[in-house]
Amino acid sequence: MTRENTAYKKVKVEDAVGLALAHDITEIRPNEFKGVSFQKGHMVKKTDICHLMRLGKRHLYILDLDETKIHEDEAVAELVQALAGPGVEFQEKPREGKLELRAAHDGLLKINVEALIDFNMIPEVMCAAIHTNTPVKKGEKIAGTRAIPLVIQREILDKALAIALSNTPIFEVLSFKPMRARLVITGSEVYDGLIEDKFEAIVKKKVEALGSCLAETIILPDNRQKISSTIKSFLDKETDILITTGGMSVDPDDVTRHAIQDAGADQIHYSAAALPGAMFQLAYCQGVPIIGIPACGLFHEATVFDIIFPRLLAGERPDNRDLARLAHGGLCLDCTICSYPKCSFGKTL
Repeated sequence: MTRENTAYKKVKVEDAVGLALAHDITEIRPNEFKGVSFQKGHMVKKTDICHLMRLGKRHLYILDLDETKIHEDEAVAELVQALAGPGVEFQEKPREGKLELRAAHDGLLKINVEALIDFNMIPEVMCAAIHTNTPVKKGEKIAGTRAIPLVIQREILDKALAIALSNTPIFEVLSFKPMRARLVITGSEVYDGLIEDKFEAIVKKKVEALGSCLAETIILPDNRQKISSTIKSFLDKETDILITTGGMSVDPDDVTRHAIQDAGADQIHYSAAALPGAMFQLAYCQGVPIIGIPACGLFHEATVFDIIFPRLLAGERPDNRDLARLAHGGLCLDCTICSYPKCSFGKTL
């Protein structure tokens, strides 16, 4: 007899009153009904006896649990509480031994990936999730967990709980802090009116979509000194994030990234292992992030900016290694209809 079967007891239907069913009982009425008439865990009542006999049941398998065993619904209720951290919610009533974790508010999903793998190494439990660092909306499903057998050994459940609790939080949703952004658009052709600017509308939409605001925009020629002095003046104002567009390439007249350095940036991370957006620059000056978006931001719905910007709003400070880590998952497939962030782009381990 298997470990799980020791939790079952076979009894006559008429002797099952007051006991809990160990499995679903299906009923089929041709052209009328096909489905579950009695769900597992149902407490058999005297009025159920005739119905069960009409279904051909003369014996039932009843749960017979002691302190070493726990029903899947009770087990998953303990699992979900151990897995859910700040910003994560779940419904109270399990269904078929399964519960879903959802975002309690808009924000950035953070997952302790290694701990989640260790959790799934424990037999008879599982938890599957979307990717870490994914922007999520309030109520969005982020993970699902369940006890796999109908009855799980208390000892095994406790091992899974210990992993989750010792690595808490395995799941967390960081709130986005509303920030005041300022935008510096560079390019002599735009400044001189030869080309119409389209960057401001794109950046404004992305910034406002995550609850922040674009407080000010200026268009400048490819003049290193003017760009640098403008960045300094913006930093002297109430600026939480500074965004620049253009001038990120290696051509001699692409001076924006050098002007950022002239403005006093003390940390500069240039280039990202992502396409589109390889010539992305992230710098920090006086604690303020400065994001340099290359020209690809005009032509692609999602670029490395869309990956990094939410992390900044969540209070993180990505560095060179974070930009290098994008190599795994950093290739946009240029789908005809963009579904980002519900795709593989930017989904790293």
